[in-house]
Amino acid sequence: MEYHYSKKSALSFDDTIDNITDNLQKEGFGILTTIDVKATLKKKLDVDFRKYQILGACNPSFAHQALTLEPTIGVMLPCNIAVQETETGEVMISAINPMETMAKSIKNEKLSEVAINVSTRLKHAVDSCP
Repeated sequence: MEYHYSKKSALSFDDTIDNITDNLQKEGFGILTTIDVKATLKKKLDVDFRKYQILGACNPSFAHQALTLEPTIGVMLPCNIAVQETETGEVMISAINPMETMAKSIKNEKLSEVAINVSTRLKHAVDSCP
């Protein structure tokens, strides 16, 4: 398994951001943070970079469960979704795979159950994008 789940989007970059945000909401996630990598790199380093945004998604119920089971798991929260325009103009969506990042690195069977649920919902949100 990979540390991420990725899919090519048939939509424009901006429409993909809107679509994945809506899909995440349907899966119980809200967007806590949005990082515009292109704008940040331009401002901080004065370099041009392709369109790239990182959405920090959180499902409060799963976050509460995870934090209760593993108090320092906050270093792995929120769940990140990256939307980028590739060098060839394609738009890619990538979601973190908690089964690789959380479940394998932290030996806590109950946390693995939470990671399975989060992984399933994130994958469904990405797969629901055209």
